Amino acid sequence: MAMKIFTKAIINAFKKQGKTGSKSMKDIYIICKLFNPGGAGTWYLYEQEDEDIFWAFVNLGDSVMSECGTVSMSELLAFRGAWGLKIERDKFFEPFSMTLEEVYNKVKAGQHV
Repeated sequence: MAMKIFTKAIINAFKKQGKTGSKSMKDIYIICKLFNPGGAGTWYLYEQEDEDIFWAFVNLGDSVMSECGTVSMSELLAFRGAWGLKIERDKFFEPFSMTLEEVYNKVKAGQHV
């Protein structure tokens, strides 16, 4: 299911980044940004755990409560928000253009990324 929202370049970027558990935030890059076009919710994905589970820094509308964790892509892509809108990929976000540390600091400061 995740293949429908990811390009081949994004899939390859997840493979290139690999496992991030032993890396610091400044050495982990955001691969893909997803958002809820009908409400709160932004997911900054940085690691693929398996076919369905991804690691992400998630902001659900309260920057103070934003955090890193896992997300099920099948659940996320099944979500329908306001007006039946689906979660979308930010097509202008380039893999490896920002580190997790940069995104974390901006979101925690209340800025948009």
